[in-house]
Amino acid sequence: MKIVIIDYGAGNIQSIKFAFQRLGYEAVLSHDAQEIQEADKVIFPGVGEASSAMNKLKASGLDKVIPVLKQPVLGICLGMQLMCHSSEEGETQGLGIFDTEVVKFSDRVKVPQIGWNQISNLKSKLFEEVDEKEHIYLVHSFYAPLCKETIAESFYELPYSAALQKGNFYGTQFHPEKSSMIGERILMNFLEV
Repeated sequence: MKIVIIDYGAGNIQSIKFAFQRLGYEAVLSHDAQEIQEADKVIFPGVGEASSAMNKLKASGLDKVIPVLKQPVLGICLGMQLMCHSSEEGETQGLGIFDTEVVKFSDRVKVPQIGWNQISNLKSKLFEEVDEKEHIYLVHSFYAPLCKETIAESFYELPYSAALQKGNFYGTQFHPEKSSMIGERILMNFLEV
């Protein structure tokens, strides 16, 4: 199985690569459109600020490649947010895969939310053998509200989308590669989709 991690200069790519190694798989880092299109599974990571990350995608032309991929694609953290219609962060136009807008938590809570939180209302093969109320690791100031594509929820100030799915596109607001055994189970489930 060929796993490609999209390398566009805005990702937590090494920790993701190590997570797949722990599962017994080698993932390839690439910004080459053809190599990404030929992969069996694609990981779309992201760390940092939305508008600058989107500019990097546009500069490489990957903003046109990602939305038309046919194989399973997993967006992680900012990767998931960039797959949404838009983000308040930097007033960024996203890839439009998920039909929701990313918004900022209010000033009533500390941002970013950093650390472990629970997930619930799990509705996808991504969460097979994952129990309700399991803890996952998050670092974020912006979130996708609950919507028709929500497949897992978390709570920080209000309920929000911890994961999204539309067709072959999956997204997790949390970092499965930093979420211990539960995160590894979720990554394995993604490989088995």
